[in-house]
Amino acid sequence: MAAKGVGKNLGVRVEYLTRVEGHGNIVVEVRDGALEACRFDVVESPRFFEALLRGRSVFEAQHITSRICGICACAHSLTSLQAAEEALGVIPSAQTVALRRLLLDLEFLDSHVLHVYLLALPDLVGAKSFLPLAASHEKVVRRALRMKKAVNRVSDLLVGRHVHPITPVIGGFTKVPSVAELETMHEELIALRPDMEATVALVASLAFPEFERPTEYVALVSDDDVYPLLAGDIGSSDGVRLAKREYRRATNEKVVPHSSAKHASLSRDAYAVGALARFNLNHDKLLPRGKEAARLLGLKAPCHNPYLNTVAQTVEAAHCLEEAIGLAGGLLERGVDQGEALVVGLNEAGRVPVRAGEGVGAVEAPRGILFHRYVTDAAGLITAADCVIPTNQNLANIEGDMRALVPEILHKSDAEIQLRLEMLVRAYDPCISCSTHLVRL
Repeated sequence: MAAKGVGKNLGVRVEYLTRVEGHGNIVVEVRDGALEACRFDVVESPRFFEALLRGRSVFEAQHITSRICGICACAHSLTSLQAAEEALGVIPSAQTVALRRLLLDLEFLDSHVLHVYLLALPDLVGAKSFLPLAASHEKVVRRALRMKKAVNRVSDLLVGRHVHPITPVIGGFTKVPSVAELETMHEELIALRPDMEATVALVASLAFPEFERPTEYVALVSDDDVYPLLAGDIGSSDGVRLAKREYRRATNEKVVPHSSAKHASLSRDAYAVGALARFNLNHDKLLPRGKEAARLLGLKAPCHNPYLNTVAQTVEAAHCLEEAIGLAGGLLERGVDQGEALVVGLNEAGRVPVRAGEGVGAVEAPRGILFHRYVTDAAGLITAADCVIPTNQNLANIEGDMRALVPEILHKSDAEIQLRLEMLVRAYDPCISCSTHLVRL
């Protein structure tokens, strides 16, 4: 224990932490300068999505699992489709892959803008919530809402709606965007560039807490030059590389008594997923505007400050906007094949083949690597399912950060310590409801 905290008594109990998705409590107890308790309690009720999938058609899975999250609905849908297609032996076309990459870029843009502006910014400018910023930072608020509105409009054109998308199905999409729709999407995305530049400038002007704790970072990795979000192997900063089907060797989930979400570990007691993990492992694959954003923000790999996950999200947002512009422009140049549009489970050649099989999906959601695994029978019904959520992979690392942070800041006031702890958890951008998988009996 640091000498500056000798003799201090402290009790922090934050019930239902604000500006995160879901319900979690921060509990810290220090007596005579010694840390006696330090944990993040997940108190959400379990939701049993894996049980809901059993006995259902694999063709329904992406619509069911998108309901796991109202923020990362598209990532869940895409991960579900990847697992289902592997189980059935379906290989999507190049056009389908391009449209899915575009959809995932839009998801990242929407989610990262939400976190940077609405969830993290108030702490960094001394506000209690996003609402007071409407008076003190009107231009900033208008920019945030304008960006989210534009991304949602593009998502609507691509998949019907951003929250719980309609058109992505096994093998492709039930509706392929027309040339006119792609032109509108392309124009909308290009028009977002000035707001993205202003976002980078805003984040560059903010002062983030100084704190470092080296940990293991886990994300998708690949051998090509594409920043891996939709596909890849499981990689870690400790040198681990596994095929996605080995995800259980990577996650090693375990039950802890104070949480309705499991904890995960790989080479150490904990690991981190999310924007900072992806940046640390794949920063060299960012597009030029992403690399320029990192330069302007002073973000360099390896970075071990978890508060700077918000900065890494800003870098990714700049990258994803440029990738989305490029993907939409590429589809316009090549032309879109409307003949690829599918009726659910059907195309002109007949029904998508159904077989008994097993498939694993591994996709980067905004908050980190997401896994789905399905086992299907000969009729295409799901007999077993497993979903491993980014936030539950982060929970052990959040607690590790808290245990390292508290001794460093014991000289601060109780209110300052509580704020730093709240900011730390919020920096991970947790999606707590998605992560719950346990029930007490």
